[in-house]
Amino acid sequence: RFPMTSPDRSWLTKFRDAFRGLWVGVARQNSFIVHLLAALAALVAALLLGVTPGKWCVLVIAITVVLVAELFNTALEHMAKAVTEEHHAEIRDALDTAAAAVLVAAAGSVVAGMIVFVPDLLKLLAAD
Repeated sequence: RFPMTSPDRSWLTKFRDAFRGLWVGVARQNSFIVHLLAALAALVAALLLGVTPGKWCVLVIAITVVLVAELFNTALEHMAKAVTEEHHAEIRDALDTAAAAVLVAAAGSVVAGMIVFVPDLLKLLAAD
């Protein structure tokens, strides 16, 4: 039994552990940094284009889904390494499926970004 699973952990400890996990995801996964940079670019574009509150919600949800998928993928990678360094087809399939979840989330966020940005960009280009 791991000490961090103790049911009497304080909320402060739970938040500290969660932020540590976020740091592990950010610091140890270069793909997480790529997703963060893409998110930053989308947020800057949204600011510059003055998107509506509804479009902001779409962007925030899309970004959140991608980052959460990447964190779960990272968690599974760490868990797999803790279990064994040997090749197992089931672990490979689990890791590949987690990576596919990130891919699907990222592709969906690109589509959402296109739905949000293309009409505004077309209006901007037509005005010139």
